[in-house]
Amino acid sequence: MNRKITGVVACIAVVTLWYFFGNPASSDEASELNESGKDIMEASVVESNFIYGFAENAYHIVEGTIKRNQNLSHILTEYNVNYSVIDQIARKSKDIFDVRKLAVDKKYILICDKDSLNAKYFIYEPNSTEYVVYELEGDLNIQHEIKEIETTVKTISGVIKANSSVYNVMLEEGGTTKLVDDFADIFGWKLDFGTIQKDDYFRVVYEEMRVEGDLIGTGKIISAEMNHWGKPMYAFSYDQGDGEDYFDEEGNSLKKAFLRYPVNFSRISSRYNPKRFHPVAKVYRAHLGTDFAAPTGTPIKAAADGIVEAAAYTSANGNYVKIKHNATYTTGYLHMSKRASGLKAGQRVKQGQVIGYVGSTGLATGPHLCYRFWKNGVQIDALKVDLPPEVPITAEHKAEYEKAMISQRVLLDAIKIKTEKVAIAANKN
Repeated sequence: MNRKITGVVACIAVVTLWYFFGNPASSDEASELNESGKDIMEASVVESNFIYGFAENAYHIVEGTIKRNQNLSHILTEYNVNYSVIDQIARKSKDIFDVRKLAVDKKYILICDKDSLNAKYFIYEPNSTEYVVYELEGDLNIQHEIKEIETTVKTISGVIKANSSVYNVMLEEGGTTKLVDDFADIFGWKLDFGTIQKDDYFRVVYEEMRVEGDLIGTGKIISAEMNHWGKPMYAFSYDQGDGEDYFDEEGNSLKKAFLRYPVNFSRISSRYNPKRFHPVAKVYRAHLGTDFAAPTGTPIKAAADGIVEAAAYTSANGNYVKIKHNATYTTGYLHMSKRASGLKAGQRVKQGQVIGYVGSTGLATGPHLCYRFWKNGVQIDALKVDLPPEVPITAEHKAEYEKAMISQRVLLDAIKIKTEKVAIAANKN
């Protein structure tokens, strides 16, 4: 798309005419005039800030956010864009961004003619990293653009306090819920987070992403340590050619065939218990699942690849999904507020795919996921099942992995632990 940037042609023309047709001067005077003219030219060029490639001082810029029940016509007709143009844009835009999906509170910008205030371009930001530019004249070109994402390496650490958790402490130290979730996924098969105790601590090296200086989230975890009962557990990232994975000091994979936690890690509110007193039915009844307490709407992920065996509703289970992974293992996800759009029996799903959202439908006292796990048709404790690890570091990658591991370990060890008692223990390790 051509960007219209207003120059200083008029000023340059005036200076040029003055230089060639002004009062006669000697060669020395001409030299002085030449320098003087240069100064005038430089002074006349007014620097301009640019917004999406447009010079701000050349246009009238209108910034706003989408209001409730507002559509593209409401916005553009105020700036003299006729309905036929709006209709053409809506039709052309469908394969790039459907203008019917303008979301409340999302940012937009109008680039208008400075004198007439006629809109020339409409720019919409569906999220913090993308924007769509609509040309409102001529060919009505539409462009989808990606903002430049700046990635930096950051570190975080924290010591578990009494009656606290990794989740709470990591957030207190400036982490995000995604960072906590990624951390829990990495160590989920090596550690039961329900056993975390006071003075356990963590250290993490991770990526932070910013757009135009604004934080938009965290990227991957590069390396991490969880020190539990005085014993350090390490995770180092490495790609053997089939995607990045996490390995320990010996090169064993920390990934398992199943996710340990199918929801963003918060807390386990009830464990597998053959003789639990049911809070709603008020009778002793076996609780053959693991309850993950989380806010309504929290995404629920498929624990492993498989085929949806059921996606339905019952008075006890509420909205639920059951996935058959192979001849041995099946998992169930109960009390969802709703299932993922279009999810149905017979559909194949991938590990980590969102299959529904936390709720309290069916026989439930509050929002949570009841996660069920079957082995050979028998329900078992999902947190205690022992599954084989993924492929460890192969012989051909061993030497390269050890180099990467050592450099990552140096970064981890350089992170200081705030509590003196823990710092002393860490130095002994």
